[in-house]
Amino acid sequence: MTVLITRPAPDCHQLAEQLDAAGISAIAQPLLEIQPGQQLNQLISSLQQLKAGDFLIAVSVHAINLAHNYLLSVGASWPKNVHYIAVGHKTAAMMKTCTAQPVITPVERYDSEGVLALPELASVDAKRILILRGNGGRELMYQALAQRGAYVSYCETYQRSWLPLDGRALCQQWQREHVSKLVITSGEQLNHLAQLVPDDAKAWFYQCHLFVPSQRIADQAKQLGFNTISTVGSAANGPLLTTLSKIGTMGKSDD
Repeated sequence: MTVLITRPAPDCHQLAEQLDAAGISAIAQPLLEIQPGQQLNQLISSLQQLKAGDFLIAVSVHAINLAHNYLLSVGASWPKNVHYIAVGHKTAAMMKTCTAQPVITPVERYDSEGVLALPELASVDAKRILILRGNGGRELMYQALAQRGAYVSYCETYQRSWLPLDGRALCQQWQREHVSKLVITSGEQLNHLAQLVPDDAKAWFYQCHLFVPSQRIADQAKQLGFNTISTVGSAANGPLLTTLSKIGTMGKSDD
């Protein structure tokens, strides 16, 4: 068994090293790279528009990390009188470290639906909500919060750039190295990887055991043609390592 990890660096390399240390063969192959977003220079003015009781939401670790580095570079700081919300635990930990403020995070679903279910966001009429994110992505959170009467805005603090990869050559390499498990942490990555795989490798590709963070991405994978899918419940390396280690030692999973 070899596990292919396609999440961005450095997380993919860290997880591969952890799996290797646990005796599980792993290959790290990021599909994209993370760069500073084109709207970073608008971050300070966006933060200044937030008043006491407003909300700031970070959709990922990259969103908060690139924003924090920018604020440090210009000698600015995070506001102290707003509600901070993070989509997942890893993002929440980073946000808490950067802002030194309490951070709210979903309890069960670590995605847009989970954020929208938070009681703190049930009544946001006339509140300002700033969402830190990358280029593109789902519009569900923006649309739902706007329907609740909030003034919602984006600040794209990072951007994802697809790496120029040779799908045919990579698939040949992965098959030689007996890749049978795939780690995908976003729907965009899943679609992009499926497009990279040539037609004559599709059968192998869809027979692989896929590990994804959420039911939404699992449903997307089923529509593509995957049959064996494990929903980990988190995109963080810790839960992924725990789940993959069980697969490696037991040879089975609780799908």
